[in-house]
Amino acid sequence: MSRNLLLISTSTTHGTGYLEHAESEIKELLKGKSSLLFIPFARPNGISHADYTAKAREAFEKWGISVTGVHEHDNPVKAVNEAEAVFIGGGNTFLLLKQLYANKLVEPLKERVRKGMPYIGTSAGTNVAGKTIGTTNDMPIVHPKTLDALELVPFNINPHYLDPIPDSTHMGETRETRILEFHGHNRQPVVGLREGSMLRVQSDKIELKGPLTARVFLQGQKPMEFAPSDDITFLLEAY
Repeated sequence: MSRNLLLISTSTTHGTGYLEHAESEIKELLKGKSSLLFIPFARPNGISHADYTAKAREAFEKWGISVTGVHEHDNPVKAVNEAEAVFIGGGNTFLLLKQLYANKLVEPLKERVRKGMPYIGTSAGTNVAGKTIGTTNDMPIVHPKTLDALELVPFNINPHYLDPIPDSTHMGETRETRILEFHGHNRQPVVGLREGSMLRVQSDKIELKGPLTARVFLQGQKPMEFAPSDDITFLLEAY
């Protein structure tokens, strides 16, 4: 599979503008491309598809990439099939996946990515790149017909991964606890991506980008920490 992916935990980190923290990785991914198709389906309210697309357009046009929203096309499937690259932004993962199925975009996206089309995801857009959306932090405000996602990688991702706060008196479940519960019923690995972190996937190689480590969960094993310099390509074969 000629995967060419950038899977980002979040679109904005503290003190940076929209996508600024991932600028160098985005530019590298889109080298030689001049246009991008944006899929704004994840936002449940507060911002229209048009306004969300305008926000993405403002960021990418500074880097010489023109942007159209998939909702601007009469035929969304045709738009995906003809796109130079695709970016799926954040919001609610359940709503996003439901809309991808409703617009019949799941299989076309899989097929284009298999053939090497660059794919960028942030937050919900990163969640749907995994095997399922079973490790999203979002509430199921709508019900997609299945939790099966795009399966661009054979593992799940937990964007916005949070560590327990030292000396906190909070007695509720941690993010780690929730992922361990997931592994009581599911086999695939889970990557906890902290804010500012991203996965660069090229064919059969994975690099962790950003300043922080990532927490990797394998069923039945203790969670592991991997630094950006570490090789985590084993995740493509771990399931």
